[in-house]
Amino acid sequence: MEVINTIAALKSLLGPIKLAGQKIALVPTMGALHKGHVSLIEAARSEADIVVCSIFVNPTQFTDPKDLERYPRPLEHDMAMLSASGCNVVFMPSVKEMYPVPEHWHIDLGPAEFLLEGEFRKGHYQGVTQIVKKLFDAVGPDLAFFGQKDYQQVLMIENMVAYFDLPVKIVTCPIIREEDGLAMSSRNIHLNPEDRKHAVVLCQSLEYIKGYFEKAENQYSKDKLHLLEEAAKRMIQQTPGVALDYFVIADGKTLMPPTADHGSGLVVLVAAKVGETRLIDNMILS
Repeated sequence: MEVINTIAALKSLLGPIKLAGQKIALVPTMGALHKGHVSLIEAARSEADIVVCSIFVNPTQFTDPKDLERYPRPLEHDMAMLSASGCNVVFMPSVKEMYPVPEHWHIDLGPAEFLLEGEFRKGHYQGVTQIVKKLFDAVGPDLAFFGQKDYQQVLMIENMVAYFDLPVKIVTCPIIREEDGLAMSSRNIHLNPEDRKHAVVLCQSLEYIKGYFEKAENQYSKDKLHLLEEAAKRMIQQTPGVALDYFVIADGKTLMPPTADHGSGLVVLVAAKVGETRLIDNMILS
């Protein structure tokens, strides 16, 4: 496993691999790795010859400076996980390397940018797509792997790829969960034992909705969806130490309320603050 810190060195390493016609996969991360990240690397290994994993805590996507400061950076642990997972190249640039000069970035990501996470973290997805575009330019991957847990983020990255007409295939991998159902997240490290116990209600609320859809064979009405959403919200709001930001059943492509034509499928998404830690989760319904 090679560790690279500059774009020039990365291009020098990957150039001959591209010329040889080998497939390159990128797994972008901000470090603080867990089994969810490992699952992305394993999926990438199954579809590509070379797997590049980036570790970069991107400052432009943090809307709260304190959140950036608190973000965990267990580098020794991350390197051990990457080595064990079969990653070939780790790209670990400095902020100066990725942002050598001040720059303005704003692209049209579509109406979904301003919904859900976009409403609570204004500008977040501009920062996300800014750094992902930089990583794509540096690596030139054939495929890029992302986790379903950041469902809205994947949609925004797909929109960015379409905006620039980039030759990279976006692959979304399933959420990896703890035994009790909690979605694995780098932020879970901040949960104290009491918060950790309460956080499971997010997954339970999603399972409640999914259970209804399975029994009803994906048949629904707007009124029924509203009642289901309200019942799930009550589950969360009645849990101590959990402050709900949103809980919605939405169209899988637009994140807008479902219509009679839901060919793109439905997804249920939730965000809440558990103690001092903000968590997100989702489940695909159909």
